[in-house]
This record gives sequence, C-alpha cells and structure tokens, in this order.
Amino acid sequence: MALSFSHIRMPHVFTLLVGVILFCSLLSYIVPSGTFDREEKQVGTLTRTMVVPGTFKELPKAYSVTGLILPQEVEGQASPVSLVQFISAIPRGLEQTADIIFLIFLIGGVFGILQRTGMITAIIHGLVTRFSGSGPLLTIILMLTVSIAGSTLGMGEEFIPLVPIFLYVAKELGYDRIYGLALVMVAADVGFAAATTNPFTVQIAQGIAEVPLGSDLGFRVIFYLTCMTATLAYMLAYGRRIKNQPERSIMGMDTFHIKGLEQITYTLTRAHIWIAVMCAVLFISIIYGVQTQGWWLAEMSGGFLLMGAVAAWMAGMTADQTVSAFVKGMEEMVVAALVVGFAKGIQVVMEDGQIMDTFIQYAASLLDGFPRIIAAEGMLAFQSMLNFFIPSGSGQAATTMPLMAPLADLLGISRDSAVFAFTCGDGFSNTIIPTSGVLMAMLALADIPYPKWLRFMLPLFGILMTLSAIFLAIAVWMNLA
Repeated sequence: MALSFSHIRMPHVFTLLVGVILFCSLLSYIVPSGTFDREEKQVGTLTRTMVVPGTFKELPKAYSVTGLILPQEVEGQASPVSLVQFISAIPRGLEQTADIIFLIFLIGGVFGILQRTGMITAIIHGLVTRFSGSGPLLTIILMLTVSIAGSTLGMGEEFIPLVPIFLYVAKELGYDRIYGLALVMVAADVGFAAATTNPFTVQIAQGIAEVPLGSDLGFRVIFYLTCMTATLAYMLAYGRRIKNQPERSIMGMDTFHIKGLEQITYTLTRAHIWIAVMCAVLFISIIYGVQTQGWWLAEMSGGFLLMGAVAAWMAGMTADQTVSAFVKGMEEMVVAALVVGFAKGIQVVMEDGQIMDTFIQYAASLLDGFPRIIAAEGMLAFQSMLNFFIPSGSGQAATTMPLMAPLADLLGISRDSAVFAFTCGDGFSNTIIPTSGVLMAMLALADIPYPKWLRFMLPLFGILMTLSAIFLAIAVWMNLA
C-alpha cells in the first residue's frame, strides 16, 4: 500500500523543532541519566573529545521543585532539564553553531552578488538549452558532480544557497520542485553517506578507530557507484512519471514560483565565463586550504567574501549595487541559517539532562553477544537512530566510534566494518530526519512541506539502507571492509 501524508498538516519547521526539544526535555525526567569519562585525542589535524570505553556510570536524578524552574548542579547526580534550560536551549544552540550559521549567511550574500551579475543563471540557462531535449542526461551530470563533492570533500551546508538554482533547472526541464531539490540534496547526501574520502566522517572515524586512512577505499568506491546507480534510477523514474503525467507530482497543482530568481539573465557573455573561471579557481583554493592548511569555517567564509568582491568588480557593479545584492542574498538565507541553531537545541537539552550517554551505553550493551553479521546490522540501525539526536557526522563519530571500535573487536568484526556502519547510518538518515538542519533549511528554501518530502524520499531511503545492509553483511562475511 502506498504511503499517504496528504492528511497531515505539518507545522512550520521552527515549531517542529521546538516540539522535539520539548519532547527530549521531558525524556530527561524519565530516561536514566549517565555519563562516560572523556579524553582529548589528536585525530589528524583536529583535537577531538572522545568517550573512554568501559567508563559509563549511571547517575541518580536530583528531582526538586526548584529544579523544575532553575538549573541546579548536585555533585554526583544529574538534574532533569529545567524550564530555564528549555527556553535557553535554542539561544545556546544558535551560539554553538554560530560559525555554521554565519557561513550560510555569508555564502548566501555572495551568491546574491553572483546572481546579480547574471553569471549563474546564464550558465544554467545555457546548460538547460543545451540539454533541453535530454533532461535525464543533465540530471545524471548534475547529480554525479554534486555527489562526488559530497563523497570526497564532505560538502553539504555549502549547497544550501544553490537550492533556487537547481529548482530553476527542474522547472525549465518540466519537472517539479521536489525533483529540483533532490538534484542537489539527495545527490549530496548520498555522496556524503557513501563516503570515499569524506574528511568529516570516514577519515575522522578511521582515525578514532585506529585503522589506516583509506584502507577500504576500493570497497567504498564500489558502494558509492551502486548507491548512485540506484538513486539515479529512482530519480529518472520519478521524473519520467511526472513529465508524462504532471498531475502525478507529489506537489500536486503547485505554481512552482521560485523566490529570488524573478529577473533572469539568459545571454552568456565572455564576462560571465571569466567570472565563472575566477569562482572555480577561488573555490578550489578554498578546498585546498581546508584539506592541507587546516582552514575551517572562518577562512572559508573569507574566501567566499573575496569571491563575491572580485565577481562584483569583474561585472562592473558599483559599491551600492554590490552591498544591495549581498544583503538580499543574506535575507534569503534567514530561515535556512537559523534552523541549524534550532536543531542544535535538541542536542543541548539531551546533554543538559545527561541522557545522551545512556542511549549510547544501552545500544552498545544490546549488541554485545549477537552473531557477527546481526551485531553489525545492529550497529547500522543504532547509528541511524542516533543521528536523530546527533545530526553531525564528526560529532557522532567522536561520540560513538570509541565504543563501536572495541565492541567490534569483541564481536570479531573488523573495525573498518564498524566505520562503514557508522558512515551509512549517519549519512543516509540525513535525508529524512527533521533534526537535520541542512535538510530542514533546504526544505524551507525550496518551499516543500516535510510530509511531501517524506512521501518522495522514504522509498529511496529504504533502498539505500537495504544496499547498506547488504554491503555491510558482505564486508563482515569477507572481512574486507
């Protein structure tokens, strides 16, 4: 029977996330609290705070009338989330993700400038014109390009400002806005999950698990190609269906208006080409700096600001025109940027109530004693569920891999198999969990209701998780990954 979400009226993304924060706050009164000891360890060029296996201890709850309102610290005990902690969770989440939020704002502003130059829409229009009779071929080219960036460089948030551009491509090719969002978001997430050299997941996890970096690269490349083949087949089938029968679109009778792309430059000029070349050179330089010089979000933001300034100069824009375009671009990113901080509030209250480590300990205990393949599949399921609460690849790696690596040893599973279970569980669930800041930001930007997205994405998610389970079983059986 086909899933139907037509009767569900989904609240605004901020309302949804506040509800999840409240739910997790209430859980802190029910779920036992506990904690692991932690230690700092150098992983590559980064210093990570990691769990020390075997150090979990349950903490008694410090219930009190005062604790319902004000946060309290009782030595040797855990306090459930207070009213003050609940209402401050979002501001604290915004504070803790400020670097990502401002990166999104700044990139949005820069893309506002690039949009004002006409370069982006001129190139996109040229591609659409060139492949107007071959939407499937353009779909394959775009999704492979985006997925490779996700798989090798771990790109995700960087694609948020590009959502309107991919919507425009879908509209010009005769598809719906879900197809447009999937071109960029699904491609990025599948690449991110089928991580070949993703520095934010597989490399950190391999470093923590103390296995050679890239030790299972061939296995991962095969897995990536298999996942992308399945994803492209699913996408093309949906595109063919709605192209032949537009009324079968999940979006229904959508007017498909794309905010921010009202004025479009169609003629591709030499100036546009030079601006594109400059942007490509600067972008490659930014990625090089991240990979080799230890650059992070501040340096990335500075690089994008330079890109916008040079593009404005090459296009002959005045200072006022540049600033106006920059501000407009940032305005389009308000919901997309702030939703990242709202989502972080969920993790904030779980840490306040000290129930995060309890979930991790219980899951690790349940897996102990099962046959190897079943235990490995349990790791995959556990990592997928945990991603609802820790929608951060690097954060989840630092939290769970110190436990999963020694557990894999006890179960007779290779540590690379544990890493593979982590990358798949962490990555693919990003396409459906409402606590993913990137997903909810892109849905808000694309104006797609969450239930409609689930109706499109759940079958593909099931396919990708099935492939993950099959490859994981093969890896455990052959002891290759």
